[in-house]
Amino acid sequence: MEYRRLGHSGLQVSVIGLGTNNFGPRIDYPAAERVLLQAVDSGMNFIETSNTYGEGQAEAFIGKALHGHRTQVVLATKVGSNMGDGPNTHGGSRKHILEEIELSLRRLQTDYLDLYQIHYYDPFTPLEETLRTMDYLVQQGKVRYVGCSNFAAWQVAEAMGTARALGIEPLISVEPEYSMLKRAIETELLPCCSRYNVGILPYFPLASGFLTGKYRRGQSPAAGTRFAAQTQRAATILTPENFDVLEKLEAFAAMRSRPLVELAFAWLLAHPQVSSVIAGATTPEQIIANARAADWHLSAAEMQELDGILQALAHTWNTPTAHLRPFRPW
Repeated sequence: MEYRRLGHSGLQVSVIGLGTNNFGPRIDYPAAERVLLQAVDSGMNFIETSNTYGEGQAEAFIGKALHGHRTQVVLATKVGSNMGDGPNTHGGSRKHILEEIELSLRRLQTDYLDLYQIHYYDPFTPLEETLRTMDYLVQQGKVRYVGCSNFAAWQVAEAMGTARALGIEPLISVEPEYSMLKRAIETELLPCCSRYNVGILPYFPLASGFLTGKYRRGQSPAAGTRFAAQTQRAATILTPENFDVLEKLEAFAAMRSRPLVELAFAWLLAHPQVSSVIAGATTPEQIIANARAADWHLSAAEMQELDGILQALAHTWNTPTAHLRPFRPW
């Protein structure tokens, strides 16, 4: 496994990380334990979750399975999403953050988080309040580093400027959707992160499974797959032009005796601002397969060839993503 520093910090994370949003909804504890222990055995030290995944089950599974392996992993979780009805159950307020971190620490069976991330930008809470609260948690020793998820470039820049002006803990990372099919972040967010040296942690690196090749042209999504349930998102991904590109990418990977999944990860890792790719897994075999991508370093000529293939989709890169809703007071 290869490791990179996360943004401008000294924290080293595996270039392939484990996303755990499948824990609870799709796999039970015994299956999650097998996945987590295989990740540790494979050198995959970056474990990413959220207090909302599986309504807290993901954090609980991780805490139970990795009890005794705490020093071998970098634990990252998130705060800010809706956790219930009524006021103060979401967002970036001091009250909500201070309550939720205690619950996350309890479920994760640890006394500190390596990375605590603001899940969504909260326009209803002063950013200074959110950042000061996160800084307070760092000073308390409950959090090592601070990051964010689903922030636009101007929001990252605002957070970095605010932290600098106040002399408090800055963001070291941002989690956006990023893949060969979804490249909207390259317009503004990627240059912003390069300017401030904020590490990028792409989620949905396989475009919700499309870049595994398991969806075929002219065939309905198989039962149990993500697109079988998410018909609206499927309609935006399972298009003729995407399948045209997919077939060319499969041919590119096959010429090098590599699976398409490894190509999708290797392409992301060819961007130096990407610190770790967040990849979900439901079996130990998937962990092993994902880890293999860490040793594929695409050449400049190969990246140029891939850019030529992907150029056919350039007009779709800035299409808004349906599942990313603006923050609202539920």
